[in-house]
Amino acid sequence: MKAEDFDQKFDSGDEDITAYLDMNTIRRPGYEQRRVNVDFPTWIIEALDREAARIGVTRQSIIKVWIAERLEQHS
Repeated sequence: MKAEDFDQKFDSGDEDITAYLDMNTIRRPGYEQRRVNVDFPTWIIEALDREAARIGVTRQSIIKVWIAERLEQHS
C-alpha cells in the first residue's frame, strides 16, 4: 500500500488500519524504556512490597505509577 493510501484511510477514520501496521515495531516517541538502578533502604522496600501486595501489582509498577503521579503534579 502506498503511503498516500494509508494516510487517506487514517484521516478518514472509516476503516481500521491496524491490519496495515507491524505491531512488533511500533514505538511511542518519548516512551522508550531505559533501565535505572536505585538503591532504597530496606524499610522503603518492605513498605513498597506491602502496598504493592495490597493493591495487587508488582513493586516496579507501584514505583512507576507513584513517580509518574508526582511528576504530573509538578508539571
